[in-house]
Amino acid sequence: MQNESPPISADQYARYRRHLTLPELGLAGQQRLLAGSVLLVGAGGLGCPAALYLAAAGVGRIGLVDDDTVSASNLQRQILYSTRDIGRSKLEVAGERLSALNPDLRIDLHATRLDSTNALALFSDYDVIVDGTDNFPTRYLTNDACVLLGKPNVYGSIFRFEGQASVFDARRGPCYRCLYPEPPPPGAVPSCAEGGVLGILPGTIAMIQATETLKLLTGIGTSLIGRLLHYDALELCFREFRLQKDPACPLCGEKRSIHALIDYEGFCGMPAREGPAAGEVAVCSASELARRRTAGEALFLLDVREADEVETARIEGAHWIPLGQLEARLRELDGMKSKPVVVHCHHGGRSEKAARLLLAHGFPNVENLEGGIEAWSLTVDPRVPRY
Repeated sequence: MQNESPPISADQYARYRRHLTLPELGLAGQQRLLAGSVLLVGAGGLGCPAALYLAAAGVGRIGLVDDDTVSASNLQRQILYSTRDIGRSKLEVAGERLSALNPDLRIDLHATRLDSTNALALFSDYDVIVDGTDNFPTRYLTNDACVLLGKPNVYGSIFRFEGQASVFDARRGPCYRCLYPEPPPPGAVPSCAEGGVLGILPGTIAMIQATETLKLLTGIGTSLIGRLLHYDALELCFREFRLQKDPACPLCGEKRSIHALIDYEGFCGMPAREGPAAGEVAVCSASELARRRTAGEALFLLDVREADEVETARIEGAHWIPLGQLEARLRELDGMKSKPVVVHCHHGGRSEKAARLLLAHGFPNVENLEGGIEAWSLTVDPRVPRY
């Protein structure tokens, strides 16, 4: 898995002394860490604490993949960043912090969005992949790339007060597809922005991921391969579920049908569209919406987010009805049936549901704002706060 173990310098001996005195780890284990390499997919709630502890532990090479900037809403849980970093590249800040924590290490910063064109090349150069993503297309992409390359995938996920962790390694146990053969329908699982997350929760799950990563690199202990650990912060309890490899898994099963990376947006029900096909909701980009509003088009903008989201950020002139109340309040919109209706939420999942509801109730011209208010802030009006 690793390169030849480097010698320990006097400064490193002082830094890692508490590791060196552990019989299970010792000098050989620390040398394996220094020779090891880890790629963290995402520098957010999970990636931040995991990166800090892996750097402190002496993992010799750490890579991070992310293309986002720091926003105020990140600071409640993404502990690599501070208030003065708002607006800066996450990777730029992460590189500074990790290098200051442990200058012996090599820090690779991949300021890009992970996709099917770059995942195999990025993953191939690292021993362990740590999945700190928050969306299903990237989770499936990470899993599939790891299986195709024979890499361990240290998985973690969080939502509200609960989290999960496991290690997927198809060479020795199940992969993510064995547990979740199909993704949920778009919008069925709220994002952390929509459902919230206890700020300290990612730290608990990330520490499990970091622990499993160190064990994989050093070969000590019993891995979470074949086990899923569920954590409930409100009850402060852990439950363990045994996982079995699925013989029918299309990726790692007995009769594989997936031999290359696929279109993961499409697989998860979010295909790119040039125009609406039968049964699809028309989409409108943020820049196109801005152009149409500037041109004076008599369209109706409907915001279906929750109250706290609207208090945080809103598009001027949007009419607000939360998605959960929309069907009961359709009469309020009767006068809008003659106008184009553009529906938006945070990223586009809930607004697609709302658009389908309106179409089913006789609204003839309904569009979904692609990328939601997030896209509006990024491409049209940066004064609208991101969250």
